[in-house]
Amino acid sequence: MTEDLDALYKQMAQSIIDGESELAVELAKKSIELNLHPLDTITKGFVVGVNYIGDQFGAGEAFLPELVMAGEAMKAAVAVLEPELLKLGEAREMMGKVVLATVEGDIHEIGKTLVGTMLSASGFEVTDLGVDQSADKIIGKAIEIDAQIIGMSALLTTTMVRQREVIEELDKEGLRPRIKVMVGGAPISKDWATKIKADGYSEDAVGAVKLAKELVGKADQ
Repeated sequence: MTEDLDALYKQMAQSIIDGESELAVELAKKSIELNLHPLDTITKGFVVGVNYIGDQFGAGEAFLPELVMAGEAMKAAVAVLEPELLKLGEAREMMGKVVLATVEGDIHEIGKTLVGTMLSASGFEVTDLGVDQSADKIIGKAIEIDAQIIGMSALLTTTMVRQREVIEELDKEGLRPRIKVMVGGAPISKDWATKIKADGYSEDAVGAVKLAKELVGKADQ
């Protein structure tokens, strides 16, 4: 059975790498029929493909169209798994509210969408503003829903500075440390997060969930 599972996870990863949305959906449905844990399906299967294509893109071996197609395939697979994830999430206490966004000038969302999915599955209430979001919009939404965390993604080195702008704006408005900020994205490092005074950084969705729990004081749950 383990070998079969490994083969299935490999197929899932490959469907993302190849940008095959229909195949990704079929495999996601199959995982539900097999009663696999949806988080396992995502982290051991589909995310492996996402990470691979992300690394290839970073190394200049893959290009934006491939990244976009992989993102679409990932979204399609997650859409099938979402109801299963929500069932799990509903069974848990609400961990906190998170506003997610890709910063202004940046249209990359594959990683951010995945972080949102994983946070929802872990019991967070997530408001995903999408891509190309200004500091005002991000902060406005956080105030409106009384969010504990703002999560920001940037894929381009040219848009990284927008993360700093949001933090500076929050400081100006006296909203820190009430609202914690976590940052992520391909060019983002721990050093950068420290430099811009973010509350934390994660390089993947699993780490983002762990970090979010720490930031709301529920690390052991």
